[in-house]
Amino acid sequence: MNKIAYNFSCFLGLALVPMLALAQQKDPTLKAVDSLNSNTTVVNDSLNNVVPITQIDIVQGSATEKLTLFKPTESSSYDLQDHELAAKFDSLWMKELVDAAPLFKEMYEEVMELDTVSTFVLDLPTDTLKMRLAKLNAKTPFNVEYNTSLESVIRSFLTRKRGLMERMLTISQFYFPLFEQEFDNKNIPLEMKYLSIVESALNPKARSRVGATGLWQFMYGTGKEMKLNINSYVDERSDPIKSTAAAANYLNRLHRIYDDWDLALAAYNSGPGNVNKAIRRSGGQRNYWNIRKNLPRETAGYVPAFQATMYIFEYAEEHGLKSKKADRAYFETDTIHVKGLITFDQISEMTGINKEEIKVLNPSYKLDVIPFVEGKIHALRLPVHKMGKFVANEEAIYAHVEKELASKESPIAEITKQADKNSIQYRVRDGDFLGKIAERYGVRVSQIKQWNGLRSNNLRIGQRLTIYPKHNSSSSVKPKETPTRTAVASNSKTHEVRSGDSLWTISRKYPGVTIENLRKWNGISGNNLKLGTKLKLCDCSS
Repeated sequence: MNKIAYNFSCFLGLALVPMLALAQQKDPTLKAVDSLNSNTTVVNDSLNNVVPITQIDIVQGSATEKLTLFKPTESSSYDLQDHELAAKFDSLWMKELVDAAPLFKEMYEEVMELDTVSTFVLDLPTDTLKMRLAKLNAKTPFNVEYNTSLESVIRSFLTRKRGLMERMLTISQFYFPLFEQEFDNKNIPLEMKYLSIVESALNPKARSRVGATGLWQFMYGTGKEMKLNINSYVDERSDPIKSTAAAANYLNRLHRIYDDWDLALAAYNSGPGNVNKAIRRSGGQRNYWNIRKNLPRETAGYVPAFQATMYIFEYAEEHGLKSKKADRAYFETDTIHVKGLITFDQISEMTGINKEEIKVLNPSYKLDVIPFVEGKIHALRLPVHKMGKFVANEEAIYAHVEKELASKESPIAEITKQADKNSIQYRVRDGDFLGKIAERYGVRVSQIKQWNGLRSNNLRIGQRLTIYPKHNSSSSVKPKETPTRTAVASNSKTHEVRSGDSLWTISRKYPGVTIENLRKWNGISGNNLKLGTKLKLCDCSS
């Protein structure tokens, strides 16, 4: 186990309220594993069901224990045995983590439409806030200065989003130990952990409208650039350990450019190009608050949201914010490298762990399947008191999995069959571009590029693309032609370019409009926009 993985064994902490066990439907046709070069006996239960028992010799010191992998009845679940001294009992607060997933949307929309102007009634004298911000500024490398915009955001979070902040205080106990360890190793301010709340609301499966994914919201290209594995089975942008290490490396790279953590934050959100343009338009100013008016709208609210979150976490007690506290600091988990392909359903069936818990502990696996690829490492993470049982019965478990996958009812075979059934072969025609094709089938440009191994947006006439439409389509059905006019919000036909606008931010404001649409409809070849220009929001030529 590498150093980071070892640290993470102590990180996944939160023994609070044990999650109620969910009843699991079992396949009545499922049989136990055949004998693995060992003695096989037969058990007759009260229902006269005959089920084979597999025995495995486990040597522990000088003693040999017989551990069994069996089902007492055809309708019951497997009962894995474990060494008594090795078993550790604890509970994982899965319900809180599962229920927290929808909070990403709330936080995402809050940051996108951040209100830095309105006044919210709160018992927080401005002088008190100024004093507390000064204390924060003294102990952090971030430039935490009082201003009316920041005060407005803090008041908004403490009133309108009070419940969200309390949930974040709770869930943070699960992830912050990992973040702090990694940031400490990379000499990054520990307060950077609050960025994950603004980015993803601590949801490792979070996905933005433009495809940014994971706790740290990496785009596909940036994730690949940071050496994260992204394919049909695995998306390491959702892996807490690997994505946190990548975020730390990326933040350090940005800090080396700007030598300023506030500007590094701004560049993390909007890219160095937008920050550099804002510096130029501000006459060479380098203080975030001085260049903020020239940044894209989302980034202009990004750092205030980060600093407001930092303030609220540091002064939660003073504001009476309540969270559920862990009975003890950490919940221990452990990892094991898989020795063969295995599904979450199979893991759940064999270990008795609820599938939702397995998903939370292993968020980087996209299809609820852990693949096995020679020369690559794919790890399974389980609670320690379950990992012992898995390891003790490992040989029998893989024998069972191999037998099941070889059957006609193999879950992987079904996944592959379904994927093939739902895919279409699209032939590129004159006038096609990736944005247009993606919109037609309800998918993302990044997905089409991933499915077809495309490194750029360039297409050639006659080229065939494999596409998995959002809504099931048959390859024999001709797709509907894209309407010549695209419906946009409020039936608008033009958009006047304002300060901070970019093709990306404009496309975000109008459903169905892509960056490629804007370029085509307005004859734009690059990314530069002039203030006051009126951009067409539809193919208005017809």
